[in-house]
Amino acid sequence: MTNLKQDRDLRPVDADDAVLAAAGDAGAFERLYNRHVPRIHSLVRRMIGADLADEVTQDVFVRAWQKLGSYRGEAAFGTWLHRVAINVILGRRKQLGIRRERFVEGEGVVGRLSSNPKGAETAIDFETAIELLPDGAQQVFVLHDVEGYKHGEIAQMLGISSGTSKSQLHRARMILRDYLDR
Repeated sequence: MTNLKQDRDLRPVDADDAVLAAAGDAGAFERLYNRHVPRIHSLVRRMIGADLADEVTQDVFVRAWQKLGSYRGEAAFGTWLHRVAINVILGRRKQLGIRRERFVEGEGVVGRLSSNPKGAETAIDFETAIELLPDGAQQVFVLHDVEGYKHGEIAQMLGISSGTSKSQLHRARMILRDYLDR
């Protein structure tokens, strides 16, 4: 099921649970959590890494609980929660100082990636390949190609220009293509 279709299908159920949760119903919030935690955890893992994914995912839901009163139901709850998650993730990255290699230039970065082993018994681990991308390229790739944001939105979220977003996406794709072709 696509994220958009899933959001449409869950919209009435989520809206009801969001109202109940905002009024303090912990059971309603638990239902929201259970429905949305897989997608949020996946986003967090891709944006910040597996080692902090559980902790940051919990931070996202703590923030969502705190901000539930601001959810007006104009968008699907999943969309609202996704935006909360992006804000928490970017805040954590900033807190941790994960801004190194934001602007990756030159061909040297490809050499830093280990080669993809060949063989019929070896499956390509795309998640691992994404994790090997330099941070800036990884962020833009996940936000654009995985989560579907436009370059203008990404630029605003990350505090970069749209041109930088486009070049980082191109760079990420070239690095991934080279890695997967090895």
